[in-house]
Amino acid sequence: MNAHVPVLLEESVRALDLRKGEVVLDCTFGRGGHTRRFLEAVGPTGLVLGLDVDSAALLAAKEITAPNFRFVALNFRNLDIALRTAGIEEVDKVFFDLGVSSPQLDEAARGFSYRTEAPLDMRLDKDLVTSAEELLQQSSEGELAQILWDFGEERWAKRIASFIVLARAKAPIKTTLELVEIIKAAVPKAVRQAEDQHPARRTFQALRIAVNDELGALKEGLEKGLVALKNGGRLGCIAFHSLEDRIVKQFMIHHARECLCPQGLPQCVCNHRPQVKLITKKPLVPTPDEVRDNPRSRSAHLRVIEKLPRFY
Repeated sequence: MNAHVPVLLEESVRALDLRKGEVVLDCTFGRGGHTRRFLEAVGPTGLVLGLDVDSAALLAAKEITAPNFRFVALNFRNLDIALRTAGIEEVDKVFFDLGVSSPQLDEAARGFSYRTEAPLDMRLDKDLVTSAEELLQQSSEGELAQILWDFGEERWAKRIASFIVLARAKAPIKTTLELVEIIKAAVPKAVRQAEDQHPARRTFQALRIAVNDELGALKEGLEKGLVALKNGGRLGCIAFHSLEDRIVKQFMIHHARECLCPQGLPQCVCNHRPQVKLITKKPLVPTPDEVRDNPRSRSAHLRVIEKLPRFY
């Protein structure tokens, strides 16, 4: 199993402008890689609160004995509840790392990998009701095609959905490699041979996002994170695919805009005021050295905003 290596670690510390004594909300604790570096940056007078719903994250959190570290087992879409639970009213910095950690990808029983035989689970939170196997079994062909298109940007979505429906009519699709074979049958051989990515990558991504409602949680978490920030505080987010990065970018631009009126109006009537300023006009990306040492970092994009003092 690969050890998890935090992505854009020092870039995150610098872009968030972490200082001694600050309170940091790490919304995606994972295995604690960023949290440990944040604890160093804020020092013993600061505080880091980590959130995660993954059972392995809870075990990793117990290994951190620093008195200025706290952990709450909640999804970041409930970060407002987590802050109240921890007795924290507002924070100086909010951080999201949206990547699934390497140990999660490598843990066969989780069903995230299209390279390893495993039950089709994909739930990051074991309390979620629907697994990937149940999603495949219960969704209509149209719903499956929409999931693959919306969350995987899979151009063969309709064809893959059709093959899934035909396969499950014979027997339920229970394992990762059963699904991989169905996808391979659906995607034309010439296309598979021409592409440099595994033909199942986009379908597995789409199912994981759907099972965990990752994009809905991200939208909620970003808005609540902005509310929780002190004036002058910073919010940073590392995204790993275009769907997440688009949501983060649009969220930041929306709150940084001077006016939301339709183009062509002679004067502003929306009375909108910018709530943040963009710290990263373009996303920060890993250096060639980081990509060489940690290939899973290659698609990472870090964006950061700062909450304006006059907001709220």
